Parts: sequence; C-alpha cells; structure tokens
Amino acid sequence: MHLSLKAFVTLLLFLSSSVSLAEIRLRKLVDERESLVEQVKKLKAQIEDKPKTRTGDSDGTPEPVLQNGTDLHVLDLQSKIPSVPDDTFPGDANRQISDLKFKLVKSEQEVTALEQNVTRLEGQVLRYKSASENAEKVEDDLKAEKRKLQRELRSALDKIDELEVSNSHLVKRLDKMKANRSALLSQQ
Repeated sequence: MHLSLKAFVTLLLFLSSSVSLAEIRLRKLVDERESLVEQVKKLKAQIEDKPKTRTGDSDGTPEPVLQNGTDLHVLDLQSKIPSVPDDTFPGDANRQISDLKFKLVKSEQEVTALEQNVTRLEGQVLRYKSASENAEKVEDDLKAEKRKLQRELRSALDKIDELEVSNSHLVKRLDKMKANRSALLSQQ
C-alpha cells in the first residue's frame, strides 16, 4: 500500500505540468511518513532485541526485565513517536490529491479564460490599430486638403490685392476723366 501510494503520488507529480508548493509538501509528507514507519520498525526491533542481549551481558549488573510493556523507557519512547494510523494518512493523501486535482482543473480553467481574454484583447488591438491607421490616413488627407486650401486662399488674397490696386488705379483714371470732361464742358 505504501509503495503504491508513493508510486501514485510520483505519477501525479509527473503528470502535472508545473510543480506547485502543495505537490512538494505532499511528497515530503509521504517521505516523512515512510521514514517514521521505518523508525518505528527499527525501534520495535531494538526493543525486541534488548531482552535477548541483556541475558547475554557479562558485566554482572542486573538490569530490569520488560514485563507486560511496563518499562518506563519504552513507554517514553512510544510517547515521543507520533502514531499515524495506516488508514488516516492515505485518506489525507487522497484528500490532498483531490485538492491538487481540483487546483489543477481550476488553474487550467483560469489559463483557458486568460487565453480567451488574450485572444479578445488581440482582436481589440487589431481593431484599434486599424482604426488608428485609418484616422492617420484621414488626418494626412485633411492636412493635405488644408495646405491646398491655404494655397488657394493666398492666391485669392493676392488676386484681391491686385484687383484692388487695379480698381484704385481705374478710379483715379475715371476721376481724371471726369475732371477733364467737366473742365471741357465749363470751357465751352
């Protein structure tokens, strides 16, 4: 069961495209649990081996013999070792795995939404760019039209000046002619 859980967690880690903090924690928890199980096994083996080695000791000092698990040293060691029931950790691992799957699905949905948002924004950028290019073209056309109208205005103003000069010259000539005529009429 422990190896299959570890293999399953390892498979999940390889299947996911990005290693998240939760995946790293899950891996550490599995490794920590396995090391604690190994420590418990080693301690149990040491406890079982102690009575056998104590009877073979030749230093002559009597040592207390374990009877019915009442040795205080063993009880102290057992209280320091965290007890992890076999059925609770896989459930916890399954819960973490389902949480990771949920987060993976949620992140995939977010990525899809972001990709759609990027596509929509790219479309907007293209529309705005096209509108900007059209506006620049219209602006260039309007500037060219303005320059043309300004040239025509200058030309028209120059003609008006010429016509005013010509008109004033003709008015002076007319006044001279009227003066000459009235002088001729008064002499007759």
